[in-house]
Amino acid sequence: MTTTSLVRAELARLTATPLARLAFIALMIVPLLYGGAYLWANRDPYAKLDQIPAAIVNLDAGATLDGDQVDYGTDVTKEAIDGADFKWTKTSAADARSGVRNGTYDFVVTIPHDFSEHLVSAQSDDPTQAKLVMTTADTNSYLASTIAEQAGKTMRTAVAERVGKQAAKTLLVGLADVRDSLGDAVDGADELASGTAKADSGARKLADGTGKLSSGAAELASGTASLPSQTKQLDSGAQQVASGVSTLASGLTSAQQQTAALPSQTQQLDSGAQQLQTGLHQLRDQTSTLPTDSATLASGASQVASGNAELADKAAPFIAGVQQLSAQSPELVASLKPVVQASTVLTAEQKTQLLAGLDDLQTGSADLGTGAGALSGNLQKLKTGSAQVSAGASQLAEKAPSLTSGIQQLSDGSDTLAAGTSKLAAAAPTLTSGISSAADGASTLATGASKVADGTSALASAAPTLSSGASSLATGAASADEGASSLVSGLDKLKTGSSKLAASLDEGRTKIPASNASERESQASVISDPVKVGDDNVAAASNYGAGLAPFFISLAAWIGMYALFLILKPISKRAITAVRKPLAVVFGGWLTPALLGLVQMVALFFIVRFALDLNVVHVGGTIGIMVLASATFAAVIMALNVLLGSVGQFLGLVLMLVQLVTAGGTFPWQTLPGPLAALHFALPMTYSVDAIRQTMYGGNLGAAWSDAGVLLCWLLGALLVSFVVTARQTRSRTLRDLRPSLIG
Repeated sequence: MTTTSLVRAELARLTATPLARLAFIALMIVPLLYGGAYLWANRDPYAKLDQIPAAIVNLDAGATLDGDQVDYGTDVTKEAIDGADFKWTKTSAADARSGVRNGTYDFVVTIPHDFSEHLVSAQSDDPTQAKLVMTTADTNSYLASTIAEQAGKTMRTAVAERVGKQAAKTLLVGLADVRDSLGDAVDGADELASGTAKADSGARKLADGTGKLSSGAAELASGTASLPSQTKQLDSGAQQVASGVSTLASGLTSAQQQTAALPSQTQQLDSGAQQLQTGLHQLRDQTSTLPTDSATLASGASQVASGNAELADKAAPFIAGVQQLSAQSPELVASLKPVVQASTVLTAEQKTQLLAGLDDLQTGSADLGTGAGALSGNLQKLKTGSAQVSAGASQLAEKAPSLTSGIQQLSDGSDTLAAGTSKLAAAAPTLTSGISSAADGASTLATGASKVADGTSALASAAPTLSSGASSLATGAASADEGASSLVSGLDKLKTGSSKLAASLDEGRTKIPASNASERESQASVISDPVKVGDDNVAAASNYGAGLAPFFISLAAWIGMYALFLILKPISKRAITAVRKPLAVVFGGWLTPALLGLVQMVALFFIVRFALDLNVVHVGGTIGIMVLASATFAAVIMALNVLLGSVGQFLGLVLMLVQLVTAGGTFPWQTLPGPLAALHFALPMTYSVDAIRQTMYGGNLGAAWSDAGVLLCWLLGALLVSFVVTARQTRSRTLRDLRPSLIG
């Protein structure tokens, strides 16, 4: 018996009788009815909010804002009714309250009588928060109360935006007025700063002037303090000058008489100077070659000294030899004479001549020795003298330039002297004339000095008064300088303060943005509603039904498998006994519900996609996950049935209820209690819900593959459990296997 025959046999059993076929069809459509009907009912409930009955009660008495009457309660009522977000009814307070109690209205919004008054108080010194009263009754519907709460928040936001915009406009207009006023204040502060700058400049000039005045006055006072004594000394000096000038006039008259012959005398002096000049010029010309000649002489003298030294040095050995010969000649003569006398060869005459010659030789050698000694002394004197001559010539050569330079200087000096005497001779007449004029002037000066002496006498009398006045002036100038310094200091502070005032006012003005009426309108809109929430959903469900679809599809898959195993046999007992191939038996027992689950999931997908028109991004992936989830749930429920019998079937129901709250299909799983949150990651429906979300909404396909891997692990694990139990049954049977009870 093969796996195919096992599947065929099981399907034949399910459709063997009309009642069996009816039960089979009924169980097949259970997940379709569950998933389709529930999603149909909750497809898009928010689109029907305008059918929810709600009442609005306006008790607002209005208020006055900037002289105009405002009625925010009426505005809110009109906006709510015109918006038609709910089925609004404008009614009285009594009718609204009774309507909430008897279910006529799901909720009531009441606008108090002081609503506008409290709203406009935001611009007063005593702001008070306005209120909207929301009346609900959870007996009508708890979700209706939640929706009413959101409606109240929407109204509050709209009112806050309206009031905030009006307040912002008022504030911005006030800021614009402040900015304009600050502009005028800045202009005034600039003018003040400019004026204080000019005043400061003038005050500084005044302070400089008073400082100089004080300093000058102090110097004047100091200088004039000793003026009385000085004027007395001046008067005394003037008297002495007058006396001296008189003496000078007398002396100049005497000098005039004594210098009358000065012109003729200077002419004679000039003539002598001219003669001296001529003589020195001749001497200069005659000694012009003296340096060259003395250098030549020094060179020649050096050569002569060198030659004489060489001659003396070379003659010294010869002279020494001559002197030695002269010294030895007596012995030689003495030794030769006996030889001559004893000679038999010589005649007597020859002997006489020879002896006379030896005597002459002895005498001559003695004379020669004496002459050689004299010659040696003379050569030494010649050497020494020539060396002295050479040294003197060298000194002459060294000093010759200085000598000629001195002669040249004397010649130049004679030129200057001659020129000076010429000028003196030429100026002598002028000098005598000047002395004559000076004598005349001295007489006049004596007369003037006498008058000056009279004036200094008068000045000495007035000096005490001048000194006292200068002291008083110094005291007043010092006081004026202190006042001017204080004025400068005060104006400096005023200048600094006015500049800071102008800068601060201008800075404050620039921080207030310039705006016109349209810009203020836009600014007020932004201030009253500063934040806009953008929608950037990377994987969006099309509506409320699409949001619940992954959860209810997974539940439908589990319910479908659970219902099918009410009539399906998990494994064939006959096949276990006959075939004894546990793998084929387990695979055949699982394949039947898996194929039926495939039919259920495809049919449910068509209902979701086309009947309910829920958007699906990845069609193939969604169908694949649905089929995989159904096959996994089939393997899990089959394993429970194979392992525990009817108890396992019951545990399949319990496991569905646990997953109903742990799969995170409605609220996020993070809101679950700790133990249930741990089960969230342990049970398979969690991963089927997440995988269908990823493929249906266009989310992360990698996460979908990961979820599919977990489902596949559950599938293989459940089949492994079934295989282990079936393999045991092929080897042995228990009493429960042969006679199962109602509870397994």
